[in-house]
Amino acid sequence: MRHLKSTFRLRSLHVSFAAHFGRGKGIVKLPALVQSSSLDRGNSLNAERKTIAIVGAGIVGVSTAIWCLRDGHDVILIDKKGPGEGTSHGNGGVLAANGIIPVSVPGLWKKAPGMLFSPDQPLFLKWSYLPRLLPWLRQFLGHSTAEHVAYRAAAMAPIVGDSLADHQALAAGSGAEHWIKPADYVFLYRDRAHFESDAFGWKVRRENGFNWEELEGDAVKAYDPVFGPDLGFAVRCPDHGRIADPGRYVKELAAHAESLGGRMVIGDVSDVRRDGDKVTGVIVDDEAIACDAIVLAAGVWSKPLAQKLGVTVPIESERGYHLELWEPSHMPRSPVMIASGKFVATPMEGRLRCAGVVEFGGLDAPASKAPIQLLEQNIRAAIPGLTWKHTVEWMGHRPSVADSLPLIGEVPGTKGAYFGFGHDHVGLTAGPKTGRLLSQLISNRQPNIDLTPYSPARYAGG
Repeated sequence: MRHLKSTFRLRSLHVSFAAHFGRGKGIVKLPALVQSSSLDRGNSLNAERKTIAIVGAGIVGVSTAIWCLRDGHDVILIDKKGPGEGTSHGNGGVLAANGIIPVSVPGLWKKAPGMLFSPDQPLFLKWSYLPRLLPWLRQFLGHSTAEHVAYRAAAMAPIVGDSLADHQALAAGSGAEHWIKPADYVFLYRDRAHFESDAFGWKVRRENGFNWEELEGDAVKAYDPVFGPDLGFAVRCPDHGRIADPGRYVKELAAHAESLGGRMVIGDVSDVRRDGDKVTGVIVDDEAIACDAIVLAAGVWSKPLAQKLGVTVPIESERGYHLELWEPSHMPRSPVMIASGKFVATPMEGRLRCAGVVEFGGLDAPASKAPIQLLEQNIRAAIPGLTWKHTVEWMGHRPSVADSLPLIGEVPGTKGAYFGFGHDHVGLTAGPKTGRLLSQLISNRQPNIDLTPYSPARYAGG
């Protein structure tokens, strides 16, 4: 079994998840033999036991860790802040099983300029960032064709379509299970004409096997009376779900990974060590950690390491915002997408989270006020008379690849290097399935879906 080099020199970094959150007693020690879960043990009996370094402790990284541990591997989970502290903390909390339609739909390039100059539209840009954004933006808009949307939707359906069941399987036997809530997912429109303006997206969903119920007029009010009269048409999508506290959910999943023998390292990964074409370790804050394989699951922050592995990914941050209303006077029955504002309102423990908006401005610029103001304006319009005790504001970074498809799979030319990032608006939804697919690949098992659309090879050598 492999041991970390320079254990005592890395004393400040090697903090277990439990210790990091005040429940442990000190330095992480390499665990004894990791016991795989009975859920997948039958599939892992013949697999070679490996030490897997996973970079990024959001939902994708933590999911990969749990499935790798259940497959009998040793896991080192590495993050610069700790589990569930980034995008996985602040997402909309919806398990959007039918979230297969990308932002880049036909006609977007015509609408975008008007949206940018309207304070009432959910698209914002820090104009000083535009020169850096343009190369990515050209590619992104170049994919806004009906053909590519259909391709993307068909590719995403297998990794998001069973999201509720995927999360339940991931969290089985952990303290995280109670955060998973089966729910409808409701899209709210002003009227039928407004709904029909989105006909293209709903047609694509239907073609991929998704069904729904249409509610109009009094039927909307009967389903959920909290919404105002301006929202007179609803699409009720059954068999979805929500996470009642995404940040705590991911933290408890990480604690479960630790209970299975996984280790948490707090630090920055700056490079990947290789012997010829094979991964042998990672560099964390100038110290080496030996491993047999690396999984890059750090969202938009994956780009520099991907480049070092020979893959130039056209990826940008779609800066997203949330506004949490604590102790609200009204709470929706289910997560709802307010179509006019392109934002989600999700019931969570003790608060209503309103999340959405797209802002382009890179990773370093401070948060803007206008997106938060728009979210508050829109939720007040949707639920007249809504009051609450206090608010919490947040801004995070969705990892958006130019073709709106994540990178999932082994890196061409480097044995033992795997990618699992770039899920844009559906990272929470797709995280468990992505983690399971990666563990299957690492364990030399053939997944039961075609991984070609997600292949890192499409950007290799760029």
